[in-house]
Amino acid sequence: MNYQETLDYLFNSLPMFQRVGASAFRKDLRSTIALCNHLGNPERKFKSIHVAGTNGKGSSSHSLAAIFQSAGYKTGLYTSPHLKSFTERIRINGLEISPDLVVQFVEENKTFLDELKPSFFEMTVGMAFWHFAQQEVDIAIIEVGMGGNFDSTNVITPELSLITNIGFDHVQFLGDTLPLIAGEKAGIIKANVPVVISETHEETSSVFLEKAKKMNAPITFADEKWKAEKIAEEDGRARYQINSKKAVFLSGKTQTTAAAKEKSFDLTFGLNGNYQKYNLPGILESVSQMRHMGWSLPDEAVFEGLKNVTELTGLKGRWQTLSLNPTVICDTGHNEAGFREILSQLETYNYEQSWFVIGMVQDKDISKVLSMLPKSANYVFCEAKLPRALPAVQLAEKALSMGLKGDIIPDINEALAFARKNADKDDLIFVGGSTFVVAEIEEL
Repeated sequence: MNYQETLDYLFNSLPMFQRVGASAFRKDLRSTIALCNHLGNPERKFKSIHVAGTNGKGSSSHSLAAIFQSAGYKTGLYTSPHLKSFTERIRINGLEISPDLVVQFVEENKTFLDELKPSFFEMTVGMAFWHFAQQEVDIAIIEVGMGGNFDSTNVITPELSLITNIGFDHVQFLGDTLPLIAGEKAGIIKANVPVVISETHEETSSVFLEKAKKMNAPITFADEKWKAEKIAEEDGRARYQINSKKAVFLSGKTQTTAAAKEKSFDLTFGLNGNYQKYNLPGILESVSQMRHMGWSLPDEAVFEGLKNVTELTGLKGRWQTLSLNPTVICDTGHNEAGFREILSQLETYNYEQSWFVIGMVQDKDISKVLSMLPKSANYVFCEAKLPRALPAVQLAEKALSMGLKGDIIPDINEALAFARKNADKDDLIFVGGSTFVVAEIEEL
């Protein structure tokens, strides 16, 4: 098979959550373990950091990869879903796996894949681990797909586990309370492996503490040690002031505040979303923990990696400005917590009228997000080209029941063109509602 035929095989033969939803989700690791055994257990042949969370795990994974890459390590990065190309899921030092290697992997293992019938995600995890082992990476940053406990990535034993935050998402699979969801995310906590929690939540802290104690895993709540405050935006990047209570980090660029006994320093972050203030404590504490384990991560590499994370790792779709006059911004945030931050950041912009080009998937409770959206905005309802997508007509009907009115243009790029044509130059257009909506923006 050539590359396109190989992709067709992967997308059509293996159940793919990105496209079909629930039928592709398996609540056990048997297929992943079987595939890894067949491949010679590549998951045991490289060191890793495992990253879970409701929001922020993608940004945190890319940021850590950029830091290790800047420090000179050969760094693997596994993330999902992809936006434009399948190969985005598997990178080494920012370079995507080559189509030839995708073909090679399937060619060499097709008989076994046909027998095992793994899900699309299980197969991509196996491919990523195979690639990282073959290329002998120094370390790989592995992002959980969903949950943690039964996620296919949970066959690794990492150097460090990072859990970014807990919110309501995928409740039909992970549970309908925050403690239940936290219990699934806590599934990545391994025996004697340090775990960092980016955000402390009253409802979930005890879940993590209990699991960490059971696994004898040292646990740190990062936001108890680090505070990140966004102070400016410069050339599409964000400027943050960081305060460290324990004064254990970045000794060369700190100022000691005697009264508070804190160390304070500024850094530039290549990701401009205001919600990154919740991710930075976990990223910085993870770096601090890895330093204690003997990894060489100089101050310069930390600053360089965070400043240039998008250039180094190819991350797209996180509070990305597509054009000006009118301002067009896209973001992959898609749940209640994500939209709360999106709407908060939109309020910091000066504009005459707001437009929302929005599409969602049908296997999530969208009512909470819709209830948050401004009734004064103009809406264009669209849908991604995949079976999971909520038809634009149904989305518009649901939105109308909550007082949101707009036009129905299913094709995402036609919807965006309509908004641009009808918006004034001083208006603001936001495109999102689903990762898959952002993925289909042609200019991204």
